[in-house]
Amino acid sequence: MEKQYLNLMQYFEGYVRNYRRMNFSHLHNRSMFTKREIDYFDNLGQMLGFDTFIEDSKFDKVKGRSRPMDLAWWKYDVRYSDEQYQYLALHLERENVWNKDVDTIEKLFSRTEEGYIPHNVIGVQYIESPERINYLNDLIILKNVIQNSNALMVYRYYDNKLELERVCANSFTPQGLDEVRLAICKQDETGSWFMAFEEEYSPFREEMFSTK
Repeated sequence: MEKQYLNLMQYFEGYVRNYRRMNFSHLHNRSMFTKREIDYFDNLGQMLGFDTFIEDSKFDKVKGRSRPMDLAWWKYDVRYSDEQYQYLALHLERENVWNKDVDTIEKLFSRTEEGYIPHNVIGVQYIESPERINYLNDLIILKNVIQNSNALMVYRYYDNKLELERVCANSFTPQGLDEVRLAICKQDETGSWFMAFEEEYSPFREEMFSTK
């Protein structure tokens, strides 16, 4: 069937603007960040009418075994079948460990059974430095030649100079890189975490206008 593509960059915008609502503080560890972010996309999928499953699995032909998906959105429509899902609408992976960046991409773009090829994929991945982004993007473009998915990769890394996290979202169509949006993530005065787009973050805006 023809793939059904979602506006994944719009989902990233919602992720940024709703990040404070996940109620992260300095008391939360990395596992809690992972769980709540997956829960956010789980709830989003349900509100959009998909059947959602955390730790679902799909077969990896290269490894010869099933591998878990952090989150899967499935499209069900009884008008087409009352026994099978119509298609896998979204496969999402969320990874804290920066040296697992390639493994995250391999999960999202694995060779699998026909019914398990996702129409859309989202990866939220911590990376060591921004220099890694071009390498990972090239890998996604190469693998997506076969899979032909819509893809959103959200790269997060720490900026030691500014003492905040940089968030770089890269949106791909089957034809290649389509759009890039930049945001920041940091704690406010109360210790609560929030995100903001770079162009809306007041210290960056003040610096931008002061240099004009």
